[in-house]
Amino acid sequence: AWNATMPLSFMNMPLLSYASEVTIPTLIVTGEQAHSRYFAEDAFKAIGSKEKALVIVPGANHVDLYDNVAGKIPFATFTQFFKTNLQ
Repeated sequence: AWNATMPLSFMNMPLLSYASEVTIPTLIVTGEQAHSRYFAEDAFKAIGSKEKALVIVPGANHVDLYDNVAGKIPFATFTQFFKTNLQ
């Protein structure tokens, strides 16, 4: 289980074990300076969908992409992906 001091269950969970079975369009977004960028890149490589995109937002860290306070969320990129893949 999760607790505030030690997220071992999450850290030990094989999150990408079934990623190759994902066949729906998938958009993964991460910041260029995000501490979690490596995981976004690993997930992108593992996902089985042919319709997938990895967006690395220049100059953004993980938190910059939460609520757009820094104005870094690339909404136009999202819109284009959705228009292309959600039909």
